[in-house]
Amino acid sequence: MKILIVSDTHRKNENYMKVLQKTGRLDLVIHLGDLEGSEDTIQEAAGCPVEMVAGNNDFFSNLPSEKTLQIGKYCVMITHGHHYYINMGNEMLKKEAVVQGADIVMYGHTHRPVIDISSQITALNPGSLSYPRQENRKPSYIIMELDERGEAKYELKYLD
Repeated sequence: MKILIVSDTHRKNENYMKVLQKTGRLDLVIHLGDLEGSEDTIQEAAGCPVEMVAGNNDFFSNLPSEKTLQIGKYCVMITHGHHYYINMGNEMLKKEAVVQGADIVMYGHTHRPVIDISSQITALNPGSLSYPRQENRKPSYIIMELDERGEAKYELKYLD
């Protein structure tokens, strides 16, 4: 199973389209908020199921602020993260995800990519495809794949 994880596209969907072309066939796309009205565009272009949550800039969206998904053997909590003061670090969010029984928590908002794996919880932030804030300022996303044993592997990728 191949999953594309993106966030913070802010209605600038060109890089999202490039990523879809680059990655090929996907089984699932997860968008972690700040779509700014691009829900239909994100969904239609994916060619597979899409899960989305609302971000702090999705003012008129009917999307939920967080969701719990079952991906293979993993319970996955998805949220934009702004309700968990994520700019101050991901500890509060990770604790809440553990309380909710999640194995993996995915979030956005900071525009900085993170793959944080510990024995209790894995925290993933794909960064931003439109307004990256990390040192190299390259648009980023994460590919999550479940191998033949159902184990998750994560790869942080950048657009040039």
